[in-house]
Amino acid sequence: MSNPPPEENPLLSGGNSPPAFDQIRPEHVQPAVQQLLEETTTGLELIEARLEDSTTATWNNTIDALEALDRQWEHTWSPVTHLMGVKNSDELRTAHESVLADVVAMGLRMKQSRPLHEALCHIRDDVTLWNQLDEAQQRVITKQLLDATLAGIALNDHDQERFNAIAERLSQLATDFSNHVLDATKQWELVLTDANHVEGLPSTLKQLASQSFNDAADDATAAGDVESGPWRFTLDAPSAMPFLQHCRVPDLREQLYRAFTTRASDGEFDNSTLIDEILELRHERAALLGFSTFAEMSVATKMADVASVESMFEQLRQAAWDAGQSDLEDLQDLAADSGQPQPLCHWDLPFWAERLREKRFDLNDELIRPYFPLERVLDGLFELAGRLFGIEVVAADGPVPVWHEDVRYFRIRDEAGQPIAAFYLDPYSRPQDKRGGAWMDDCLSRRIVDGQLQLPVAHLVCNGTPPVGQQPSLMTFREVETLFHEFGHGLQHMLTTVDYADASGISGVEWDAVELPSQFMENWCYHRTTLMGIARHYQTGEPLPDEIFDNLRRARTYRAGSLMLRQLNFGMLDLYLHHQYDPASDETVLEAQQRIAANTSPLAPLPENRFLCSFQHIFAGGYAAGYYSYKWAEVLSADAYSAFEDAGLDDPEAVAQTGRRFRDTVLASGGGRHPMDVFRDFRGREPSTDALLRHNGLV
Repeated sequence: MSNPPPEENPLLSGGNSPPAFDQIRPEHVQPAVQQLLEETTTGLELIEARLEDSTTATWNNTIDALEALDRQWEHTWSPVTHLMGVKNSDELRTAHESVLADVVAMGLRMKQSRPLHEALCHIRDDVTLWNQLDEAQQRVITKQLLDATLAGIALNDHDQERFNAIAERLSQLATDFSNHVLDATKQWELVLTDANHVEGLPSTLKQLASQSFNDAADDATAAGDVESGPWRFTLDAPSAMPFLQHCRVPDLREQLYRAFTTRASDGEFDNSTLIDEILELRHERAALLGFSTFAEMSVATKMADVASVESMFEQLRQAAWDAGQSDLEDLQDLAADSGQPQPLCHWDLPFWAERLREKRFDLNDELIRPYFPLERVLDGLFELAGRLFGIEVVAADGPVPVWHEDVRYFRIRDEAGQPIAAFYLDPYSRPQDKRGGAWMDDCLSRRIVDGQLQLPVAHLVCNGTPPVGQQPSLMTFREVETLFHEFGHGLQHMLTTVDYADASGISGVEWDAVELPSQFMENWCYHRTTLMGIARHYQTGEPLPDEIFDNLRRARTYRAGSLMLRQLNFGMLDLYLHHQYDPASDETVLEAQQRIAANTSPLAPLPENRFLCSFQHIFAGGYAAGYYSYKWAEVLSADAYSAFEDAGLDDPEAVAQTGRRFRDTVLASGGGRHPMDVFRDFRGREPSTDALLRHNGLV
């Protein structure tokens, strides 16, 4: 296929509008990125030439000049990486891989520019120049210099060549890892035809499974229906998780559980060899820079140090261990009392945990779902944002092109009715071309372009339960929490008041603080006024019964010890692999996984478990030696929410005042101020773990 002319390539449209996602095709990628690389090379050489004498350096001819180059990447390369997550295809992968090495090389070329580095050093060291910059500008330059150091600018030519080769290879490995997980997830299915095997499954899950079979059937005449089957179950979360919770046939639960925990661990999608290579290369890269471990290198850009993280892990593990043991005993007792003769296995835990939850709190997802249609949840979420932060969220579907018909577009206005930001929402699971999980990333950054303010635009991506037939999307309570979580990330990106792209929104925020706004927003799912204002039955309009809300509140700490230990397992394994594990030792990564799981799991780990092969967060998602950030930031977010508790959650004026203070500090500051200083600005003191342990019922 011939390349389209530049004037017809949507990736070269520029401007300050969102990308034309409906027009972008795989054949646009290579020519657009090639032109981008050429223009960046020319632009960088011009900047370097102007900075031949570093004493002429100013903010305008360094950072401003680099921002102009970065803006081109925002319009050309960022849409490609976004589509890799939400509209993946073999053709797009080929196009992405054809330019990936050159993209990585260009990123390193910019960070390793000695004229730029010397110019930034001059600005930092010149007291007069430095004092003319505001705090955000100083943070941008300081971080640029640190990034250059971590990109190997101080290395000799030989070591820098090796460093660059490692960076290129690691980028490719991360892409391969993610693709393998997606492909392995798509490849597996469990098709049931016996109605006895689906007895007890929620009607929503049966409808989803029936629709999934019909969608996958090559012959339309073979399609079944929800009552008579067939039913197709997959490893996609909206299918796999409720199946494990409700399937009454242990052997079937075992099949799905084993498939889920061994995804991408053998055959053509085997990630095990990729893990070994990734860890070896990360260790070598850190060593080239003078760090003893990759974890030490990773935390150089974060709030915490390794010792503090290890201390936090052990403190939380001890606080949760007895509760986790008690949780397991409760499930064993219930299973035995209910007639299960064999000891509990890992695939039994979700099933009996859901039965105990139903028994203790009279709750199940099917009881709750009808009260949480997506549209009502969005209305309630946006109303909450208005109460807290003085903003208005309005739908703007239609004029803005999207990558899938399910995607929505919204604009945000301030109290004066002026537009300040916008975001896309991609709410539903699409296992055929969309990776699992939920995430937020930036589409456009807040910055000054040609003297005009470019408003920030965010991507909010979830994998919730899609509509089935004529029934709208009915959300589980966990899906509601996830939506609130990702919206919190989006708020930090969209409500920033910093005008420098490298420090606006989430840019420049230390990684272990970036979860603060997202986890903070989850707390409002348990606030009576907020949740009861949302929950209405999609058919009758009846409000959520008070007793169900009270049970949701009580169930918040249900199995808190087990859930805490699960997250600690992920974080401790991540830190161990990047700080203590020696790839050259006799211990394999899977053996390390087993050993750490034994210290964090009351039920002995299944020897065949190879979840590490699908652990995208640390091998393809930016959380390497940083998964601890979830718990680290959860301390901050729980303490931040306790400010609203202290002020009075049912006092509208106090909530509004506290919310505006949160907006003007945590959300407005972006990466322009150190997160600990931002937290002190909001809370008036250092953070405390008290609120986190209290919210989890562990004190």
